[in-house]
Amino acid sequence: MPPEPYDPDNVFARILRGEIPSTRVFEDDEFLAIRDVSPQAPVHILVMPRHPGTTGPSDLDDADAPWVGRMVVRATQIARDEGLAEDGYRLVMNCGRDGGQTVPHLHLHILGGRALGALG
Repeated sequence: MPPEPYDPDNVFARILRGEIPSTRVFEDDEFLAIRDVSPQAPVHILVMPRHPGTTGPSDLDDADAPWVGRMVVRATQIARDEGLAEDGYRLVMNCGRDGGQTVPHLHLHILGGRALGALG
């Protein structure tokens, strides 16, 4: 199934434009990280690219590897800054409806602050 078209009015696009308030943890020219408004762990941060157009992981190809790699590195730095490095944390990218993705703008979840348990 092909990815859905990018909606420039999705909630993350609106947060990136400053139309919806958010608790910003990190931002630079490339990425924005915010605290999730409905956290699934004591620490739940969303990292998203500033550029529009990528709805989710299924949109990625080889040309995206450099900036996606930088996004993962940035997420690990944020996790370290949040004090999660010693006990551990989880990085998650959901893909599509069945994968639990609720916003069609590529983003990465940082989850930590408690034991998260095994997947599957």
